[in-house]
This record gives sequence, structure tokens and C-alpha cells, in this order.
Amino acid sequence: MHKASEELEQLWEELLSRQPGTIKAAFASLNPSNQKVVLAHLQRMVSEPGWQPEQNLSARAALDVLLSPPE
Repeated sequence: MHKASEELEQLWEELLSRQPGTIKAAFASLNPSNQKVVLAHLQRMVSEPGWQPEQNLSARAALDVLLSPPE
């Protein structure tokens, strides 16, 4: 289970990296069901109280990348 925990931590590090290419690649590595879970969690991070300001900014950046129309 330790490896799964490390992989999950790495995924979130990439999703919250504020680097568009890294965010897109991490998100694309997920199946559609997990993509929905990630988007819902990011929405909570930007809308619910209790998150650190840096977490909020990173979640907003990820949502901006993931929800923007493809170029």
C-alpha cells in the first residue's frame, strides 16, 4: 500500500503544480471516473473554507487548465 500512497501523493503534486503541461498529463493519466473525482475535489478546494491559501491558488490554477477549451 505504501507505493499506492506515494503514487497518489505524486499525482496530486502534479495536479497542483501550476504547470499546465504537468496538470494536463496527470489528469489524462486517469480514467474518466477518477477524472470526475479529481474535478469535484478541486472544486471543493476552491469553494470550501479550511484550505490553505496556496492550496486554493493551486486548485484554481488546475481547474483553469482543465476546464479551459482545448486550443
